[in-house]
Amino acid sequence: MRLHCVDACGNLSLPRSFLRFRLRPPLHPPPLLPPARVSTALSVSCGPSDGRQRPRRGRADVVQAKKKENVWSVDNELAARAAAEEKAGALRRRRRKARRVRSAGKRGRDSRVLVSGAMLIEIETVLQTQEPVIKPAWDTFASSVSGIWKGVGAVFSPFTAEIEPIGIGLQNESLYDAYTLSRIEKVPLEGPCSQIVRKSNWVPLNPLGETHQHVIGAERDHERDRHSVPATYDFPSYESFNFDKCELLEEDVMVMEPGLVFFEDGSYSRGPVEIPVGEYDESKYYVSPTFKFEQCLVKGCHKRLRIVHTIEFSEGGSNTQIIRVAVYEEQWVSPVNLNDGNDVQFDLKPVSQRKRTQPSELTGSWKVFEVSATPIYNEESAAEESGLPYVYLCTETIKKRSLPDSSVYFGEEEMLDMQDVTVLWLPGGVTGYVDVNKEGILCIGVGWYSDEGINLAMERDYGMDGKLKEVRWKSEVKRRWTNPLHG
Repeated sequence: MRLHCVDACGNLSLPRSFLRFRLRPPLHPPPLLPPARVSTALSVSCGPSDGRQRPRRGRADVVQAKKKENVWSVDNELAARAAAEEKAGALRRRRRKARRVRSAGKRGRDSRVLVSGAMLIEIETVLQTQEPVIKPAWDTFASSVSGIWKGVGAVFSPFTAEIEPIGIGLQNESLYDAYTLSRIEKVPLEGPCSQIVRKSNWVPLNPLGETHQHVIGAERDHERDRHSVPATYDFPSYESFNFDKCELLEEDVMVMEPGLVFFEDGSYSRGPVEIPVGEYDESKYYVSPTFKFEQCLVKGCHKRLRIVHTIEFSEGGSNTQIIRVAVYEEQWVSPVNLNDGNDVQFDLKPVSQRKRTQPSELTGSWKVFEVSATPIYNEESAAEESGLPYVYLCTETIKKRSLPDSSVYFGEEEMLDMQDVTVLWLPGGVTGYVDVNKEGILCIGVGWYSDEGINLAMERDYGMDGKLKEVRWKSEVKRRWTNPLHG
């Protein structure tokens, strides 16, 4: 008689959750698959293929007595435990789909376009425990952001960190950079608070993208040959454009809205106070809520960086898809009421012409001053339209940042698995990252590194319930010494 037995050696492989994988909780304990194995510490009884019962002897009787109805009780217990954990963490499965993306062309190892996993950060020393900070004044913030701002902008792929076209030129060629001009003004209202009105115009330019890409792959650049684009591109001067007659980029009004967290120097984090998570209604598969998360960092009062993440949340929040990453660097030139056209000379390079920061430049020990804002949820604040109350706290630590587990220069492989990609390393010392940690907290962050060894960062966290949990502003200074606490 032929017996069908299960290989009883090895360990049972339980499902694990990885960022950007969609894992759905099983409705019942999953069947034992061929690769699965059970522990050798337990005796397993095998039955004949005809289905008739046979007497069992020895240690198998113990297993039979404990679970008469199912010899696979151990496997079911483990599977049930996994299912329970999966069900408890259903809201934590806020993932981007794992995908494989084809490179625009293999450029070799000298490519600067880099994507990586999250950097490993650990606290070495707490220099100052959390202390309360005075809430920033709205009028001070509004005055800090008001004025005429000249800037540059570009858009990048959320999967490969490569620069993407933002416009079409006169010869039907793709344009990759833009000059921007923003007029930001504080407008008083009847109520106690004013509103901030922003109007921005832009001019797309640069048909070459990042210059080094076209120098390395000149023989593959058929678009340049087709449109007779010169090998070198001279950017027109900023003052050569009449922005009053240029294309309108956006018109926006900022008020004391619930999802806005601001600081007096003009830095801010802006986005929804709650993102949709919960049960997935398959009948509404076509509904995919999409939000913009705008975060601004200010350097030296007169320069600032704005990064806008456009993110789609579908299937009840279990699938998080980054659609667009836009970067703008702007320079304050004059107050709104004193703009006579004779502004200071504009000296910002287009985004595509800047150096990309490498992970090695952010490794090591940093002295970090952090201000966090935590919203307070209650029925009264939920009914107000003037924004949630926030508690501001500050702390100071020394943190050590290590290289990420995975980093890939996009272009080394023809097909790239994007399941471990978290950080986009962009030109101008800019980093953008969207990550879900072990506790299920969704973090949308931006960083701005300068060669002086200073890194500014803004992070926006959402809990498993979809509500805004915390916003953190960080000023990090790289340690140049070995041990500042002794000697």
